Order: sequence, then C-alpha cells, then structure tokens
Amino acid sequence: MSDIHALVGAYAVDALDDLERAAFERHLADCPDCRAEVASLREAAGLIAETTATEPPPALRDRVLAGISTVRPEPPAVPPAVPPAAPARVVRRRRPSLLVAAAAAVVLLGAGTVIWQQPWADETVQAPTAVEEVLAASDARSTTLDFPGGASATVTRSDSLGRAVIETHSMPAPPTGKVYQVWYDMPGEGMVSAGVMPVAEDQAMMLSGDAAVALAAGITVEPEGGSEEPTSEPIALFDFGRAGA
Repeated sequence: MSDIHALVGAYAVDALDDLERAAFERHLADCPDCRAEVASLREAAGLIAETTATEPPPALRDRVLAGISTVRPEPPAVPPAVPPAAPARVVRRRRPSLLVAAAAAVVLLGAGTVIWQQPWADETVQAPTAVEEVLAASDARSTTLDFPGGASATVTRSDSLGRAVIETHSMPAPPTGKVYQVWYDMPGEGMVSAGVMPVAEDQAMMLSGDAAVALAAGITVEPEGGSEEPTSEPIALFDFGRAGA
C-alpha cells in the first residue's frame, strides 16, 4: 500500500507482517490521527472479539483485504434538512346507531323468509413484513456468531427471495463517532455495502443487495454515516459456503 495511513485497521487487529508493523509504528509516533484511530478500533475489537464459529477460509480474508480502500475516506456529507411533513389527517369512522344496525341486520322477504346479513368486521389482517418473509422462507439459512459478553449476530438469507436479514442481540454500541456497517462479498465486485446498522442492542435489519449470489457478509467499524468501501478489517464474517468466482 502506498498510503501508510491505510494500514491503521490492519495494525489495530495485529494483521501486519514484521516489516509493515515496524514501518507503521515509526509513522505512528508522529501521527496523532492514526494513534486516535488505532485506539478507537482496538476499543471496538475489545467489545467484539473473534467468534467461536468456524473460521472462514483464507481466500475470504484475502478478498476482504483486497476490497479495503488504500485512501482514507472523506467525512460523509451531511444531507440537507428535510422539512417536517404536514400532520396526517385523522378520519374517524362513524359507527351506525343501534336502531340502524338492528334494521340492517334483518330483512323480511315475503312469506316470513328471514335473511341475516353478515355484520362487517373491524379486524384487519396484517401482511407479513419483508423481514418476516425472509425468516419464514422455506429455504432460509442462518449463520450465527456469538461474541464475548453474551452478544450475538445472526444473518439469515433466502436464495429464492434474494434477500437477507441480520439480527443482533445484546450488541454493544460502537465507539463514539463510529457505526457498524454490513457488507456483502460479491463475485467479481468485492465488498459491497449492504447497509449501516442502527445503534440498538436488539434489532432485525433487512440487508440491501442480492443475497442469492453473495459469497459472505461481514461487519466493519466505519466513520459515522458509513463508507463507500471498508476502511478496516471486519470484526465479524458470515461465510455463506459458496465458492468464489
């Protein structure tokens, strides 16, 4: 790598060789920005360490590292403020009076024939959400990673739907000014963003992108607002068990 700043993520997780480590530590002595970023990444790595799940194949790590940008990303642009929407109108349904309802309930036709009208129902049946559809799919496949302290993350994917969901439980908050970002490892493309996770201990979030062709999913710690490319090594990898292209 021509930009030594880009080694900060690999240094924080002890993934440099001896020559790279020595060169970066010399740089680190004179670069307060890199020292602060190393401290932040090590804080995140301490919260979410290596998992007890099966270690992903070496080729997966190589693809992830190949996708890491060699240029440190600019701070994300702040989107313009959106004016508040007008308050929604509340339409109240008027319930017919008891006398009108009674008159509508029974209709007399001819020689004493009585027809009872079916009363309308106020109950509505809610359609399953997109997240629920993925979790209930007949071909749903889940990969769970358990972290120290009781935290866990599960990625469930459905190839028939081409969608995937990530669920977290007791997930610690990322370091200040950072976010957890999820990525797909896509054949021929490398790491492609699948969404920025909201800060919540327990959640279920639909991932963007085609899960039917993704080789794996990963989580990295990124600057607030997310990045276009991973800027550090993943803190978690979910191998989908598909051979790379």
